[in-house]
Amino acid sequence: MSAVVRPAEERFEPMLMRDLDEIVAIEREIYPFPWTRGNFQDALAAGYSAWVLRDASGALIGYAVVMLALDEAHLLNLSVARPYQRYGFGWRMLEWMAQRARDHGARTMLLEVRPSNLPAQRLYARYGFERIGVRRGYYPSHGGREDALVMRIAL
Repeated sequence: MSAVVRPAEERFEPMLMRDLDEIVAIEREIYPFPWTRGNFQDALAAGYSAWVLRDASGALIGYAVVMLALDEAHLLNLSVARPYQRYGFGWRMLEWMAQRARDHGARTMLLEVRPSNLPAQRLYARYGFERIGVRRGYYPSHGGREDALVMRIAL
C-alpha cells in the first residue's frame, strides 16, 4: 500500500517586516498607485491586523491589512498577486479578515474601492458589502484624482 502525501494547503501568517520586499513588488505589479513600503511599515508599527497568505511552497499569494477600532474594522488593503487572481483567494482572504475583525469585537467592516476597480467591487458585493457613500477625490489617478466608493458589511 502506498500513501499519497497531499501538500499542505495555503496558510495565513501574520505580516512581518521581512515580508515587505515581496509585498511591495506585488503592489507595484498590480496597482498604478501602489502602497509604499512606508505605508506597510506604518501599518505594522500601528499594530493593525496584517496578514499574508502563502501557498504550500511558501510563495506569497496575497496580503491584507485591517485597522481595528472598538466595534468597527476598516479594510485598508486586500491584494492578490496576479498569478493567483480569479481562483477564490480574494474571497478566502475576506473571510479570514472578517473573522479576525469579529474576534476583535467588530460589528461592521468598512472599505474604500476605486470605481474603476470593477473586479474588486464585484467581489465585495458578492461577499455582502453594500455601498454606503462616496469619498470625492480620494485616490490619486493619472487624470488627477478618483473618487472612492465606500462599502460596509455587518459582521
